[in-house]
Amino acid sequence: MKTSTVITETNEEDYTSKKLLRSDSDFVTFDDWDFDVENETKTALYVTPESLTHNKKSRTSLISSLNILKDFGNGFKKLKGQKITIQTSEIKCANNGKLSTDSILRLGGQNFIQSFESSVSSVDHPFVSSLLSLSEEDSRSVELVECLLSCAEKVGQKQYDRATKLLNECDKLSSKTGNPVQRLVYYFSRALRERVDKEIGENNTKGLEIYGMGDLQEALRSINQCTIAVQDMPICQVIKFAGIQAIVENVRNYKKIHIIDLEIKMGVQWTILIQALVTHQQESQSPFEYLKITALGYTQSRTKLEETGKRLMSFAESLNLLFYFKSVIIEDISDLKKEDFDIDPEETIAVYAQHFLSNMIMQQEKLEFLMGFIKGINPRIMVIAEVEANHNSPVFVDRFIEALFYHGAFFDLFEDCMKNNESNRTTMESEFMWQGIRNIVAAEGEERTIRHVTIELWREYFKRFGMEEMKLSNSSLYQAKMPLSCLSDCNSELQTAEKR
Repeated sequence: MKTSTVITETNEEDYTSKKLLRSDSDFVTFDDWDFDVENETKTALYVTPESLTHNKKSRTSLISSLNILKDFGNGFKKLKGQKITIQTSEIKCANNGKLSTDSILRLGGQNFIQSFESSVSSVDHPFVSSLLSLSEEDSRSVELVECLLSCAEKVGQKQYDRATKLLNECDKLSSKTGNPVQRLVYYFSRALRERVDKEIGENNTKGLEIYGMGDLQEALRSINQCTIAVQDMPICQVIKFAGIQAIVENVRNYKKIHIIDLEIKMGVQWTILIQALVTHQQESQSPFEYLKITALGYTQSRTKLEETGKRLMSFAESLNLLFYFKSVIIEDISDLKKEDFDIDPEETIAVYAQHFLSNMIMQQEKLEFLMGFIKGINPRIMVIAEVEANHNSPVFVDRFIEALFYHGAFFDLFEDCMKNNESNRTTMESEFMWQGIRNIVAAEGEERTIRHVTIELWREYFKRFGMEEMKLSNSSLYQAKMPLSCLSDCNSELQTAEKR
């Protein structure tokens, strides 16, 4: 039996699970700097030092980075000296009537491109923002983004004195308590400053401590509450609803179902599966025997796994579903053994991996071992949810631009979904988002552990393990759209209330 692999993407523009791998998909040829291909049958998801050296020599110009800005999300026009006109449809407003963070980033990027090309060609471009009637706040935000991009360009060119001056300007205009753009620039400018300080050999990086010592303990106490709050956000609901629906459709007609969750966390997603199986059993009167969930975890997560298991056991019992929960505790992924999972030959197996595999991109041998292990247990379906973004480019400015737009989408999302809970929003941005921004922007080599790659690269990688790709069913698509529809309806009601 071949394994069907489902991948849900977290897209930086619409926060949705966008598509699944299809069995008839064409595989893509990738640029050599995305990954290193040792031969026709082996694909690595990381950049080797040799390929990095090669690309440093071949990419000394800023042109490739400018092209990324121009082409990002089809939001930037090709600039060849002609007058620029911006269609109204390209500028998206947030719920409060102001420009969205994404639109601010695009306008700032356009201004940066025009400023750069004007200095090269001596041709004056009409700045995009001057063609639009922007509010004073939006105009300042566009200028702030342009300043940040200029700073990143100087860092990429190793012009650290000029970069520091621009960073000082960003410090004056950005704030961790301001609007989404100001907060976004606040964290990115600090990551840039850390990178500059590392390059020039300074040990005391200015402003890296987001929290004071008194605030740190309070932030740590807030993380659990924040994690719970995030579960209700559309981005998490889309991934859970679409992914679990795909599993339900592939296992519901079998008597013994065994789910292997590589990182179960709170396990909320499995309450959806339990309810769906109970409903199917009642409607079809199928001879269903039991559901088993095995959660993979490391030694330090033992207590949380036990708590998750108790909650799921109690929930299943309330619905009269025969349910077993087992945790497999390991020190290292290479410790996995098939016998630890108590797999019955008659069980139908599904594997669930949400934001787990990308953590192992820098540990290729372990990722290879895990995928070989999964292939060996022959699951009927494997659902994979990963970030759809290229944060693995060895070209710093390219990676910076990708990360800026990606995190900008999240800052907009937090603004909309956590407007009534500022403490959770602050924790998300100053803890989770900051650590990601800092790692992508300020770190290099083995220290840069966050290396999200595109879905095309994952396709090529999974191809090696004989996995067939499948697309979302209409039911899964419907499940994915529901939380987004609810959010849209909620926002419409809020806007109507505000007008009254």
